[in-house]
Amino acid sequence: MKHRITITVLALSTVLTGCVGTGPNTQQGAVAGGALGAATGAIIGNNSGGRNGPAGALIGAIVGAIAGGTIGNSIDNQNGTLYGQPIQAVPAYPTNAAADVVVPAPGPGYVWIQGYYDWNGERYVWIPGYWGYPPAGFHVFVRGGWVYRGGGYYYRRPYWR
Repeated sequence: MKHRITITVLALSTVLTGCVGTGPNTQQGAVAGGALGAATGAIIGNNSGGRNGPAGALIGAIVGAIAGGTIGNSIDNQNGTLYGQPIQAVPAYPTNAAADVVVPAPGPGYVWIQGYYDWNGERYVWIPGYWGYPPAGFHVFVRGGWVYRGGGYYYRRPYWR
């Protein structure tokens, strides 16, 4: 019985932690919270009088994923890294991007962020390139790009990961 519970906890933790680092904070928080919740729930469930580790793992994973996702989502809101689609699609994406003039970096550790289009609530506007410093815990800047969906093009905003 003990081995079955241990295997269940390890398998669930492996599956849930396999995706950490591949998405925004909301996804990472949900995955990490689910993994920690599953492990904690299995231990508590197994050590309780009912010896019900798998049920504890399931409950812990659900609660942990919700809590982790909520915390990650609040960080995404603060950093502006929510990836919702803009209200308006365009039939063809703009190709008249201005050429960026790259100036020397203001200091070590800065990353050049190429110019990109952003939705201002009425239309797409060009945001010129600039030097950005990675937020704590982030190292890679992912460029935005045009995505064709539902008969129109949407701009997927750039983000740090």
